[in-house]
Amino acid sequence: MNKTFSLTTEMTPKGDQAKSIEELTNNILQGVKSQVLLGATGTGKTFTIANVVARTQKKTLVIVHNKTLAAQLYSEFKELFKNNKVEYFVSYFDFYQPEAYMPRTDTYIEKSSVANEEIEMLRLSTINSMVNEPAVIVVASVASIYASVSPDDFDVYRVILTTGQTRSLKQLQYDLIRLQFHRNNIDLKPGTFRLKGDVLEIAPGHSDEYTIRISFYGDTVEAIVTLDALTGEVRQK
Repeated sequence: MNKTFSLTTEMTPKGDQAKSIEELTNNILQGVKSQVLLGATGTGKTFTIANVVARTQKKTLVIVHNKTLAAQLYSEFKELFKNNKVEYFVSYFDFYQPEAYMPRTDTYIEKSSVANEEIEMLRLSTINSMVNEPAVIVVASVASIYASVSPDDFDVYRVILTTGQTRSLKQLQYDLIRLQFHRNNIDLKPGTFRLKGDVLEIAPGHSDEYTIRISFYGDTVEAIVTLDALTGEVRQK
């Protein structure tokens, strides 16, 4: 992914868009904290903001009021910034029932919920991009910002490995479990790891596209390779 924002579209600003882009950009660069862009549906507000992002080169958070609109904007920004990270960060609950008490019938309803694993993976991908990518756009719903993990906390709880490094394989497994990974020697899915002899395979929680294979010789990291999760082919050494 590119380290700077670059628009991937042949569209150019029309009508009042050019003036709006210029004013919004200048105000941001001058430190103006609050601005409002007014426009009717279909007047190109998303394209206008995309141009502002490309000009200011700032990580951008787009907050909308529901998942439906978030998905729409996510798709549009992905199309406008094909060479940059565009992430989708919404509440991972498919169903949520808060606890409640009904005095009239003396009934207590226990809190219950059903989480969506795919959305949870996208949320982890968002935090990973915020930590590691210099140019990223996050499209989020309002409900998703509550009780979220801080990128600073996410950065602290990382395991950094390099070839030739001395590291106890047993301790590394403990570290992965501390980071809420689960050992699964049969089904290697996001958020799990498995051990075969001196070879540790990890499926990152933020992606189902690749896995990481770490080969040990005693307590020395001998090799680290990235594999395609579907084909098993080496993607990067």
